[in-house]
Formats: sequence, structure tokens, C-alpha cells
Amino acid sequence: MTPLQAGAKAPEFTLKNQAGVDISLAQCLKQGPVLVYFYPKALTPGCTVQACALRDSKTELDAKGVTVLGISPDPVAKLAKFEQKHELNFHLLSDEDHAVADAFGVWGEKKFMGKVYDGIHRLSFLINQDGTVHTLLDKFKTKDHHQAVLALL
Repeated sequence: MTPLQAGAKAPEFTLKNQAGVDISLAQCLKQGPVLVYFYPKALTPGCTVQACALRDSKTELDAKGVTVLGISPDPVAKLAKFEQKHELNFHLLSDEDHAVADAFGVWGEKKFMGKVYDGIHRLSFLINQDGTVHTLLDKFKTKDHHQAVLALL
């Protein structure tokens, strides 16, 4: 696993959001910088804390013109439940075949409770409007992720 680094061109993608609508990176970049954050699984404690903190930071993120895209391997239906249960206010994108996670270099070996498996690593990328990676965020706690993002801006 080798995540994209600052200065790298972000791979273009189009994925379905929680409503089944196609969302592309290119269309989001027309509005300003984009935070692409990868998370392992919707409706789990850590992913919920991270998503809710971003939800609660929407005013500050909007003021900086930042679009938030959360990406996981969950199906669209599960993302819809996640959005509804926690009143999320940004796009959650379904990457079931993990092609986008692979392209960003966030899919790889993980270990949990003695088991080894492949999955998404919790990493985030702030992408400049020109499509290059401004910053890779790889050292944060789920409850502090939004603060790390806001500090960058």
C-alpha cells in the first residue's frame, strides 16, 4: 500500500452516492478544493464519530469552499442508512470493488484482533482545485479528524 502524496495528481473517479446519484471528483473540483476521506465501514463507532464531526463542521468547511466526499466499500443502501441515521450533510460514495481506494493507495493489508485481511485504511486527502493532492492526512484520531482538516485550511 502506497498512498498518494502531496503534489500527486488525484485519480479521476465517478461513484454513486447514498442516493444512487453519480458524483465525480471533476464536478466537485469545479466548486473548490475537495476533502476525500476514506473510511472502513459505515455505521461503526469510529466511522460514525468521524462523519458526525465533519457534519458538525460543515459551516466552517463551506466557508472555505471545501466539498467533503466520504468513500467506503459499503453498498449504496447502507450509505443511505448511515446518512439518515446520523443526518449527514455531505456525499457518501460507494466503492464496492475498491477501485478508487486502490487508485489512491489506501487499500491494503490490515490487522484486527489477530486477523489479517485486506481493507481500506483510514486516510484523507485534501485536493486542490487543480486536481493535485495538497495534503495527505494519515495521523489523526477519528474524533479529531475534522480539526486536522480545519487546521489545514
